Amino acid sequence: MTRIFFTTDVHGSDRCFRKFLNAAKVYKADCLILGGDITGKVLIPIIEGSDGKYEAQIFGERSTFGKEKLEEARKRLQDAGQYSFVTTGAELAEIQADKAREERIFNDAMAQVLNSWVQLAQERLKGSGVRCYVSPGNDDKLEIDAALADSGELINPEGRVVELDGGFEMITLGTANPTPWKSPREVSEERLGEMIERLASQVNRPEDAVYNLHVPPINTELDRAPAVSHDFNYVREGLGVKYIHAGSSAVRKAIERHSPLLGLHGHIHESKGFARIGRTLCLNPGSEYADGILRGALANLEPGKVHDFMLTSG
Repeated sequence: MTRIFFTTDVHGSDRCFRKFLNAAKVYKADCLILGGDITGKVLIPIIEGSDGKYEAQIFGERSTFGKEKLEEARKRLQDAGQYSFVTTGAELAEIQADKAREERIFNDAMAQVLNSWVQLAQERLKGSGVRCYVSPGNDDKLEIDAALADSGELINPEGRVVELDGGFEMITLGTANPTPWKSPREVSEERLGEMIERLASQVNRPEDAVYNLHVPPINTELDRAPAVSHDFNYVREGLGVKYIHAGSSAVRKAIERHSPLLGLHGHIHESKGFARIGRTLCLNPGSEYADGILRGALANLEPGKVHDFMLTSG
């Protein structure tokens, strides 16, 4: 039996990533899989004043603190997936007027955190026999791929077939079908289907395959998302928010065609759960990265079947 621990959509949360690495020991997992959208979306300026005090917008509230609290503030932000940098009021005005410079600062902060994660994974997992698979998702910039080059216990399985413990083959694809946000890794459903099929055709034993596809199959409990208007506001329906199925038809068709053993998905944070498409068990653990909560899925695999599974939170 092979036990995998899967999570996704940590979006730069340092706390969630550390919990992810600890999951190997806590759950006695044979391998760890982090399935995309690993980087953060927010960059917070921390402004140093002439009086030696610092000021920042932390979780929607303006906070002022001394130098002794600076690292604590930055850690709170990073645990919630928010990057930060220290600047002055005058310099911040210059940065905000120069979008290219602002983008470089964001990319540098992202790379610094990601490189620290790679190093931490190597330190924590060295000699454990646990392999750690980390791949990008649709929200992750192409620039991060260099930092995810295979090294020691950490493997980037994106766009290829890898063999997990027990001989189970896994294909991985973080690319998404079109979204309202026009994220870095989006293609048409037709193109997405071609990309999945190229990988699926390389699998020797489809009945024992794991499909690590960031986007969930359409029309399941795994892909229900709030509808968003053209100006990125939630669409109202009655007294609440309208929900739609935002998964991928290409992903669903691939699963129906090849009937893999297991589908691992994320992308839609609100749709924690499981679904079956034919013989295939599909899982989406959901995401609460902003609160530092790691949602995951444990699955025990045997040849030809998923012996059992459990959705986790901690």
